[in-house]
Parts: sequence; C-alpha cells; structure tokens
Amino acid sequence: MSAGNAAEGKNKSAVCHACHGPTGQSVQPIYPNLGGQYQDYLAKTLREYRNGTRQNAIMAGFAANLSDDDIDDISAWYASQQGLTEIKDK
Repeated sequence: MSAGNAAEGKNKSAVCHACHGPTGQSVQPIYPNLGGQYQDYLAKTLREYRNGTRQNAIMAGFAANLSDDDIDDISAWYASQQGLTEIKDK
C-alpha cells in the first residue's frame, strides 16, 4: 500500500459522499462512518470488496473500477478526517 494522496482522494471520493458524507460522517446510521478510520483498514476493506473476498453488493459495485492508486488516495482522504468524538443522543 502506498501512502496515498489525500487531496486526490477528496476528489475521487465524490461518489462516496451520498452515503458516507464528504468528510466520512455517515448521512444515515446504516452506513459506516469512514472519517478518522485507519488508512490501512480502509484500503484493505476496499480491496476486499473489489476482489470479492468481502461481500456487499453495493460496495462491490463501487470498488470494482477502483485502481490501487484510487483506493490508496480515497483511504488517505478519509483517514485524514476527524472521526466521531462523542456519542449522539438518539
């Protein structure tokens, strides 16, 4: 895995925003928050969706066309964002 380019990842992650939000804070509770996650975890997960070892019909479709550089850049972007710092009241 390369370090990735977070600035490039910001642009490449535009399609992710509908579910995961522009900074990785999910727009719906059913979608995971990506902001502040470890870059290597995010990259590993995207690669697993792409190669079929991790199953999710929605994510597999999005990951299928990502190059290794795309994955590293997107992962760098979300890893550079602040994660959740408090639990929201329901």
